[in-house]
Amino acid sequence: MQCASVTLTSYLRPSVGEVLLLVIEVWGESIPFCCGQLLPTAVSQRSSTTIHRGEYGPIVFVIQSQSNSFHVQRAERLRASLLQQATDLTEVGDYLSDNEGDWSILPMLPHFSKTFGKNSSWLVFLEEDTDVKVGELLGVLAKFDGTKEWFLGKPLHDEESTIIHHYAFAENPPQFKYPDFSAGWALSVPLVQRLVRHDEPLKSDFTIDLKHEVALYIWNQGQGLRLTAVPELCTELQDSPRAPHCATTLSAPAPACGEAVGKDDVFVAVKTCQKFHTERVPVVKETWEQEASLLEYYSDYADPSIPTINLGVPNTERGHCGKTFAILKQFASGAVPETKWLIIVDDDTLISLPRLRALLGCYDASEPVCLGERYGYGLSQGGYSYITGGGGMVFSREAVLQLLQSGCKCYSDDAPDDMVLGMCFNALGLAVTHSPLFHQARPEDYARDYLSHQVPISFHKHWNIDPVAVFNSWLREGAPTTAPHQPDKTPKTEL
Repeated sequence: MQCASVTLTSYLRPSVGEVLLLVIEVWGESIPFCCGQLLPTAVSQRSSTTIHRGEYGPIVFVIQSQSNSFHVQRAERLRASLLQQATDLTEVGDYLSDNEGDWSILPMLPHFSKTFGKNSSWLVFLEEDTDVKVGELLGVLAKFDGTKEWFLGKPLHDEESTIIHHYAFAENPPQFKYPDFSAGWALSVPLVQRLVRHDEPLKSDFTIDLKHEVALYIWNQGQGLRLTAVPELCTELQDSPRAPHCATTLSAPAPACGEAVGKDDVFVAVKTCQKFHTERVPVVKETWEQEASLLEYYSDYADPSIPTINLGVPNTERGHCGKTFAILKQFASGAVPETKWLIIVDDDTLISLPRLRALLGCYDASEPVCLGERYGYGLSQGGYSYITGGGGMVFSREAVLQLLQSGCKCYSDDAPDDMVLGMCFNALGLAVTHSPLFHQARPEDYARDYLSHQVPISFHKHWNIDPVAVFNSWLREGAPTTAPHQPDKTPKTEL
């Protein structure tokens, strides 16, 4: 029995590490597709699938990566895995992106349509930690007519309306499904072409949860397409007993890079104010403060019982840019111990410092690193990305020094500190680095299946929860990596 050949017809590489594209072409008329022969290290248990010419064109693999050296290495490993599983490979051409917002996918759709619209059938989006059985995946795609519109993925849904999705579908949150990017997801090229022609403007300037916002864009208020669930797109670990039926799996719930950075390499700055000294600071002391070797509380009032340090910046109801920049200057001035890393958190942030120190072992502190949960503003109009403050903002010393040397500063004390920092880094040409293990909201605000394959580092906000119980369930060392959700029927608030 003859098997289909797989030809790499194009390899595209990012200039800023945001996307890495591969085009794989399956050819041959009515040739049985043998998963096992394409995957010598993972022989399929499924019977062969017959693929007919005209039903199946080139496949574009989009690896969603980042410019930091650690993430570039991870993307290259995934690229190498895809190439190893294919045959008759030819690399042709380069693609360089100069749009920092390409991580939000939608600005890339016109390029995808123009470059691949005539000959390709599918765009398959992968994250760096997505392991792919190429033969299995191509067999899955062969079940769908690539000449029609398809939006494929592993579905997630909200148990309750949530602030990170702007309380969408408040009457029935589970009705709307959106893809878990970790499992991989796919768009048929006819759908991409229609989206480009339609060019529906985004409903918000903010990019908060990309996977949900992409699904909303495609759904287009019921005039577009809903996600089709594909059971073979999985977030099981590679060695899970449920993994054999999967075309995609995960390598690990969190990056493992060897030795964690030391406690004395990390300085923790907690932003607080006098009115929260007795309400929020005790929670920090009861939960995660003990894991910090170097920590200071910065406030608008010097309270020796905590103790807190008055930075001379008046408290503001929101924004806190003046306070954050004062902390950055304090860190660089020699007024605090010189460490490789600075972590700035709110007084209602819950964080696992041991997990964070393990993650930081993956990064080079000599590089200008700004790490946390990435949001975007105006990305489709050439905007900028930023690390949202509530989940915790992590800076290498080099990043702080370059930022301060640039002269970038707040336009007011109550300006949004995280967004101003994003504008500053964007002006410097420094990309912020995203980790999905940081969370701007509470566990209840995220899909249960999404959190089930994570080892989270942080959550944010105390409202309508017992923060100590949340910390003990989700973040304390030795705690399970997942915890049950309890539907929240209480009034909503803002992040």
